[in-house]
Amino acid sequence: MKRAQARQTRNRRLGIGGGIGAAALIIVLVVVFVVTGSGSAPAPVATKAEGVQTFTGLTQNHVTGTVTYPQVPPVGGNHAAAWLNCGVYDQPVPNENAVHDLEHGAVWVTYDASRVSGDQLTALRAALPTTYIVLSPYVGLPSPVVASAWGAQIQLTGADDTRLADFLKTYWQSPNAPEPGAACTGGVTAPGLVS
Repeated sequence: MKRAQARQTRNRRLGIGGGIGAAALIIVLVVVFVVTGSGSAPAPVATKAEGVQTFTGLTQNHVTGTVTYPQVPPVGGNHAAAWLNCGVYDQPVPNENAVHDLEHGAVWVTYDASRVSGDQLTALRAALPTTYIVLSPYVGLPSPVVASAWGAQIQLTGADDTRLADFLKTYWQSPNAPEPGAACTGGVTAPGLVS
């Protein structure tokens, strides 16, 4: 008889505990649902910048040696296994390392040093975020400034081209990069790192 009573008491306690646990779980799920929203991840904001070119079918293998890219500067494709430490450089940086940054969601802003210098370069630098960005000179650009992200690029008329802000709003740390949010530090540093 004592065993039967003990079993009933244990079963009752388990039932009450299970009910309380289930109710608590439901409350937590409802709170999480309300706080985070019911939809899937937000779609990227469409860029308002005219002149953005997009590229699809980019490979993303780690390779050694030099890669010949179809775009200047490159917007993706095979790249070095080590990423470039994001930052401001006053010398050209290796394409293969910078492309790895694009894979992580960084934007690479390049400029023609013969057309952008002094106050213009200072203004360009001030217009950029301080993380997930590479700023460097680039030889042979088709325009004074070019902003590149994984699979996207825009040619800009200079440091004061307002389309840069729209491009950054859309592509900087984009969830559409192959490895968004992966490190932009702890890689390799090219010569000419200023900050």
